[in-house]
Amino acid sequence: MTVTVKIPTPLRRLTGQKDKVLAEATDIAGVVEALEGQYPGMKARLCDENGALRHFVNIYLNGEDVRYLSGIETPVGDGDELSIVPAVAGGR
Repeated sequence: MTVTVKIPTPLRRLTGQKDKVLAEATDIAGVVEALEGQYPGMKARLCDENGALRHFVNIYLNGEDVRYLSGIETPVGDGDELSIVPAVAGGR
């Protein structure tokens, strides 16, 4: 399945400044692996050493937070859109 992945500004240095990339996969874990294959270093920014999504990274599949679906095992379909959104903290 071909998935469009929206890349946030902090990760664009890994993608050559591309704000959207394509990945072939059947689930979120596969998308992460596909991104790592195309853009080395991406997986370390998205997943911890156990392969789980980092707490400060939010991933949305067609607008739905994957943490409320099946997490990294959430299936993806052809034409789906995945958004990577780093958590924002700070301020008063």
